[in-house]
Amino acid sequence: MKIKKAIIPAAGLGTRVLPASKAVPKEMLNIVDKPAIQYIVEEAFAAGIEDVLIITNRGKGVIEDHFDHAVELEHKLSGDPNKADLYRDVLQCSQMGNIYFIRQKETKGLGHAVLCAKNFVGNEPFAVLYGDDVIISDDPVTGQLCRAYEKYGKGAVGVKEVPTADITKYCSLAVAPLEGNCFTCTDMIEKPRPEQVMSNYSILGRVVLPPSIFEILEHTPNGAGGELQLTDAMRTLARQEGVVAVDYNGTRYDMGNKFGILQANIEVGLQHPETGARLKEYIKNLAKEL
Repeated sequence: MKIKKAIIPAAGLGTRVLPASKAVPKEMLNIVDKPAIQYIVEEAFAAGIEDVLIITNRGKGVIEDHFDHAVELEHKLSGDPNKADLYRDVLQCSQMGNIYFIRQKETKGLGHAVLCAKNFVGNEPFAVLYGDDVIISDDPVTGQLCRAYEKYGKGAVGVKEVPTADITKYCSLAVAPLEGNCFTCTDMIEKPRPEQVMSNYSILGRVVLPPSIFEILEHTPNGAGGELQLTDAMRTLARQEGVVAVDYNGTRYDMGNKFGILQANIEVGLQHPETGARLKEYIKNLAKEL
């Protein structure tokens, strides 16, 4: 079954990047010349998604504004032939596809955010693109997971290996080789103690889930931090139905982390046609002084 819908939870408070996120949503922090969330939305549509729901909360109306028409700005740019490229880029923000918004009135965890999308999703599989994670890949990671879901008929989670020293900060999956870069996952645990680690594979940024996850979420007790954790529901899903873990091809940037923001701007900036050459030369000269 083709995956047509995606949700992007973007209701987090952004405490790890304060004070930058005090008045500006962390999802709107830029990577070179675009806000982080635009990269995520572009990935969804590039993967063949038709409808995207962005879950926000109070103080994040600027995200909705970004994907709406800016009539005065568009009119001004359209009349200047020297700004044709800028006009195209600004217009693209409001013409990428069907984008909807809903508010998570209380930040009760990622699982609760996903549950807010139940009516939007209906009885069909859907993708979740985590709002903190920008993943750059020639083959959109969401598309990689959608293909795995369609091939195996099970939920698909995007995973990468995490260093042993860091795995207790993430979730750990019980996996067995399936085919190529795909694994069968039958269990997982959020933020395990060292003796609970199942493997160094952790879910990072993208999942495709069956609609049955909603009933599971409705019967899942609050977990870490007293919040409804999506990982806890996916653990039940893995135990009941099994899921496919896909070691995806792509470079992930954690935009909820100060170093991740810097890393994204440097690496994406090096590939950008307007900034790449100058930035490369600047870094070379700077490195000589370190």
